[in-house]
Amino acid sequence: MNLESCAAGTTATAKDIAGRERGPDRLPPPMSGVTVTARAGAPEETAADTRVVGLFEGDSLSDPGLQRLVDLGEAKPGLKKVAVAHEDAPGGGQRRVLICGLGSRDEFDPERARVAAAAAAARAKELGAVSLSWAAPGGAGVAGAIVEGTLLKLYSFDRFKSKQDDGGDGVESLELAAADVDSGDVERARVAAAAANAARDLQNLPANVATPTHLAERAGEIADQHESLDVEILDRDAIVARGMGAFVAVAQGTYEEPRLIVLRWRPPGASGPHVAFVGKAVTFDTGGISIKPSAKMHEMKFDMSGGAAVIEALAGIAELGMPATVTGVIPATENMPSGRSVKPGDIVTAMNGKTIEVNNTDAEGRLILADALCYAVEQGAERIVDLATLTGAIIVALGHTYAGLFSNDDEWLASVEAAGSATGEIGWRMPLHPEYFELTKGQYADLTNAAEQRVAMSSYAAEFLRQFVDGRPWVHMDIAGTAWGLTRNYTGKGASGFGTRTLIELARRTAG
Repeated sequence: MNLESCAAGTTATAKDIAGRERGPDRLPPPMSGVTVTARAGAPEETAADTRVVGLFEGDSLSDPGLQRLVDLGEAKPGLKKVAVAHEDAPGGGQRRVLICGLGSRDEFDPERARVAAAAAAARAKELGAVSLSWAAPGGAGVAGAIVEGTLLKLYSFDRFKSKQDDGGDGVESLELAAADVDSGDVERARVAAAAANAARDLQNLPANVATPTHLAERAGEIADQHESLDVEILDRDAIVARGMGAFVAVAQGTYEEPRLIVLRWRPPGASGPHVAFVGKAVTFDTGGISIKPSAKMHEMKFDMSGGAAVIEALAGIAELGMPATVTGVIPATENMPSGRSVKPGDIVTAMNGKTIEVNNTDAEGRLILADALCYAVEQGAERIVDLATLTGAIIVALGHTYAGLFSNDDEWLASVEAAGSATGEIGWRMPLHPEYFELTKGQYADLTNAAEQRVAMSSYAAEFLRQFVDGRPWVHMDIAGTAWGLTRNYTGKGASGFGTRTLIELARRTAG
């Protein structure tokens, strides 16, 4: 790890970022906790205490004892249905067998594999299983999807509970057994799921712990583990010196120090385009002077979800040693009301010289992203993806199922969309249009961050961001509806880590 210094302002030292002693609120970096392996050979030869057998509609199981449960109707092929049986284990004794419904074979795909795996994992945990072995069904991406569904489902966050779950240590190992199981697919899935769960940890931390400084420390810890991953941390003075007036405006109201966190992955032999991942990290969003209603304001600790996804995606990319060139840019700050807060009507200047009327201080995400996108362009990014919990309007449009995707480049959008579909983190393209751009024009400055007309607000925000990418191929992912509140059984309704696995898969696909 190399810690780069900044030309102006001050930066933390490597010791400050990576080697600091931790008090009770300085939590250690999260770990997966589950060992994942792939094994070629007969599934029934496993040493695991619990075995999972998939059941498709219209199929029969080769074991007569297990098939009898199907005939009796105790085991069903419907997706997510799980029945419990027992069989003789090698060396004597009995072990559990979970018969897991997979639905129609024609409709079975990696996403359904995640769903089925999560159902089996939940039942296995309930039964006190320690080791789990899946007889992996065939199909491209299925083995990896089973790993993801299992690890995402087994995630829990109870660090601040005085009484921990006493249900035992839980599942400690997962095995994928099949004649042709792809160990590379399994390993990528393990790393991606662990990265998503690490992002969920950052999301779930309270805002008095997950400050901008804490996120910077986490980035430093990750960089410290990888020779080809550099970290640069810009403090408030350095952000001011860089001319990031939009970012500074949001950060000036809080007494918590802001940070621009930059992670650069430059492995030997890297190929493909230079890709920048930009993640919004408002560690708590009160709305500033345009203060939010108190109802559900506690959920605004999740307004750093895009930044969490970028930080942990870089961790996964580095762990997998992907031969890609990736820069992560994470603007991190609180948005707080105080005597020094930016006021409605103030005019600020972004890094690229564009002036902005701040007509709503609760439209702060697009302000910090404006300067972060300019910084990514300055760093030489050839393609850009930004992730942000940006607009409540995207939830009205797409609910908690799809992220909103906006782009100025069809080919780059197709790449991002394909990576999301491969990981189950699906997106739906939303429109950009010159008429939406007209709404962004200010009366007294080049742009306004919030138009008086409350129409097409997600598209409006995306058009605003487009003014800061210098025409580079760019995709904006509005994850306000998917960063938490997903109803998929493998993530539950809390923090989802959405976008982390998409970015890792996108890096893999763009690595030449």
